[in-house]
Amino acid sequence: MTATPVQELDAHACVVRRFNRSYTQRIGALDDSFLGSGMPLGTARLLFEVGAEPGTTRDLRARLGLDSGYLSRLLRRLEADGLVTVAEDPADRRRRVVALTDAGRMRWQDLERRSDERARDLLAPLTERQRGRLAAALAEADLLVRAATVTLETVDPRSRAARAAVGKYFAELDRRFPGGFDSGVQSAADAEMLSPPSGAFVVATSDGEPVACGGVQTIGDGVGEIKRMWVHGDWRGAGLGSRLLRHLEGVCRELGHAVVRLDTNGTLTEAVAMYERAGYREIERYNDNPYAERFFAKSLT
Repeated sequence: MTATPVQELDAHACVVRRFNRSYTQRIGALDDSFLGSGMPLGTARLLFEVGAEPGTTRDLRARLGLDSGYLSRLLRRLEADGLVTVAEDPADRRRRVVALTDAGRMRWQDLERRSDERARDLLAPLTERQRGRLAAALAEADLLVRAATVTLETVDPRSRAARAAVGKYFAELDRRFPGGFDSGVQSAADAEMLSPPSGAFVVATSDGEPVACGGVQTIGDGVGEIKRMWVHGDWRGAGLGSRLLRHLEGVCRELGHAVVRLDTNGTLTEAVAMYERAGYREIERYNDNPYAERFFAKSLT
């Protein structure tokens, strides 16, 4: 008897839960003193994040997925222990910058040493082949877990998040196109076309950083166009591109479109393959984009 999708999901959920129980026990997450550091896991994790990449309280909240109240309590504890400082950002007094003190840097280095030792202890009993299998499996699991927790948000195409994502997209096109890419040609396009009521712009974020983006604009009666679709290279192969494409198609439907079109450059072979898998058919040129070489359309009805 073939398992239903719900049964398969339940079976997979059991595997995830079993791994969570096993792994949290073996890395010491259940101990009052994480890795014998004298700090519980939450406080130690925050200290590590501040040492790895100092930033504002807003940055830390986004990267760790913490609510402001819990983050404030953790920071007060680290401040009381003399491990971090929290001060106004000279560039914007509304923001607070968090940094390690000298004592905090020493504690961070000790935490790094203890973490390395625990990881080596886990790997030591395994053969070289088993270590390779485990490392590859955990890398794949990490990517897929992060992909599952990526958030898709509709934003103003002129917002900081949108500009950061599009900037990375244009930089990649400049690297990959044989003759480079002039962002001025694209940035001259009116951002209002990707704004309501005739358009939308979506940014995908993970740990507070943009990892994908895409927009929709209206180009005719019942016809929408997907623009500026980009997925960070480190995220390709995790299904994020297909998820974003489906989301943008949904936005097109919400705007009342029955057909969606898009264009791409021939060098972006992975994008072409994704569009074809998603049911897009190749059509004749429909615009004057100088960088576009292949053109696609899909019925949404």
